Formats: sequence, C-alpha cells, structure tokens
Amino acid sequence: MSSSSGTPESWISSFCSLLGHEYFAEISEDFIEDDFNLTGLQTQVAMYKEALEMILDVEPEEEDDDEEEEEDEGDESIEGEGRTIRRAAIERRHNRMDSNLSIIESSAEMLYGLIHQRFICSRAGIQQMSEKYELGHFGVCPRTFCDGVRTLPVGLSDVPGEDTVKLFCPSCLDVYVPPNSRFQTVDGAFFGRTFGALFLLTFPDYDISKKGPDSLGAHGSRNAITSASDADDKEKINGFNVNNLAPGLGRGKVYEPKIYGFKVSERARSGPRMKWLRDRPVDLIELDEATIFGAVEESEDDAGNLNGARTQPRQTLGASKKGRKPNGGSPMSIDANEQQFAG
Repeated sequence: MSSSSGTPESWISSFCSLLGHEYFAEISEDFIEDDFNLTGLQTQVAMYKEALEMILDVEPEEEDDDEEEEEDEGDESIEGEGRTIRRAAIERRHNRMDSNLSIIESSAEMLYGLIHQRFICSRAGIQQMSEKYELGHFGVCPRTFCDGVRTLPVGLSDVPGEDTVKLFCPSCLDVYVPPNSRFQTVDGAFFGRTFGALFLLTFPDYDISKKGPDSLGAHGSRNAITSASDADDKEKINGFNVNNLAPGLGRGKVYEPKIYGFKVSERARSGPRMKWLRDRPVDLIELDEATIFGAVEESEDDAGNLNGARTQPRQTLGASKKGRKPNGGSPMSIDANEQQFAG
C-alpha cells in the first residue's frame, strides 16, 4: 500500500487503518525493536521471526538466483542434471514461502496484538490512547443513565482467543459489547485487563462525566490541560476527584420500575434485582474509609492521653479464644450476634 504522497505505507499504519482496527494505537518501531518488550512472546506466536520481520517491513534474506545462474553458465564442468536439481530446490523454496505467507500474516497480527497489550501500558502508549479517548474514538456508554460518557477498550482476559474486546465505562463501572459488529472480532487480549484501570490512575484529572459529543470540539485537549491545572482546587478522596467516582450510579441513576406511579417491591416477581450493585452513597465522604479510620484512631488516642491512660489494644484472635466458654470451642456460644453470623 502507498499513501497519497507516494511514499510506501508501513505495515503498522496499514494494519491500524483497517476497518475494525480503530481502537488500536500505532506502536513505534523503537518499542518493537527493544527485545525486553518482547520477552516471552516468541513461544506464543508461530513463525515468530518471520512475523516480526513483516511488522517491521524487513525484507527476508534470499539467495541471489542471478548469481547462481551466472556461475552455472560460466562453469562448463557442471552437468545439466545438477543445474536442474538446484533450480527445482529454488522453486520449492519459493512455493513454500508463498504457502506460508498467509500463516505469517496471521502470526504478524497476533504478535502485533500481544505487543499492543504491553505498549498501551507504557508511557508513550497510554499517552497516545489518551488522545484517542479525548476525541471519543472508543465510543460512549450505551447505558441511558450514563448520559453518553466516553468508554475505554479493555479485555476480560490476557490470553488470546478467550474473548473479544469490550468497552469499559468509568461512570457505571461496567463493561459492554461494542455496538458495531466490526469490533466484535477483535481479540480482547490485544488490550488486556490492565489498561482500563491504569488509564484512570494515570489521568485522575480527566472529567469522566464529560459527554462523548462534547469532546469532539477543537478545544478538547485544551480543556484537559485546564482541568489538570485546577486539580488542586477540586475535592478529592484518596487522590481521586469526587466528581469522577462513578457519576452514573446512585440515586436518580438507577431505573425504578413503577406501576401506575407506585414502586414495585424488590420481592415482587417483576421487581428489581441486585439493585445494590448500582448503589452509591449520598455523602461520598463515607467512601474515604482510610481518613475516617485515622480520625477515629486519633480521637481515641487523644481521649486516652487526657484520662492518663492509654486505650486498650484490640482483642486478638488468641485472646478471643481464651474468653470463650468451655464447650469445645464452638463459635455458637460467644454471644447472640455471633450466633447470627455463624448461622
């Protein structure tokens, strides 16, 4: 393939421009040429060397047939039968290469996908995916209450051939099948299970609640930079912006079935099931368990110091065993509360 400028297009560019490969990032050749980044892939891909040469557009080494023909013509001592055998061997080699071409192409696609899984978790790769995310290349969440939040391509497995690529929504924290069928043949292992969570940790200042169509403007990247500069002014929980904590969940974001205006009980046959999975606390400070725990501990220590005595340490597992009644060590005899949990 060749571009409009007349320069030949690389294999990587042509692969990423194929229909259904819009989710892929273009891996730099420097990343592929680093043997450390390819550790362990040689045993997973058939015809590894040939596939790698195809990805890097390296011409396979071939014997110069013209030189052999000149040597054959110049050397009168070589019999015609020897030349025939040599020509037959050359033809068999070319036929074998043609038959292996389809295998090399499929191996090259598999190898590129496995390298891609590692590349998008690197600094350069995740930056390239963030640019595609800003432009909404990965689509939006199909859930109604997420209101068009942009999604991320992820895999449910790191092993090739187990599942296809899925779309992860950071608003409702769920995964969905891509709406377009052309993406339903892409292997999910080419994106892996690490990328989605690593992306959110790498870019915590992204406005997740921002709709997909809003990100298509010319000032998309400029808005991202502005939000990053104002990150210190936003309320955070464990280093994460509060407005990015599953904005598609909670009160008003869960479908409630009603009949003539009356809510349907969860115990009813047509009632909602597993509604708690979509729950979200009204006061998000409740999620900051580490800060709450630290504040409680600090208040207890201060109270103990004022009374002139230290607070008693928590009862350990060995101490709880000593306090049990002598009935063979059954947990049912501790108290009524523990009987409920044991039952």
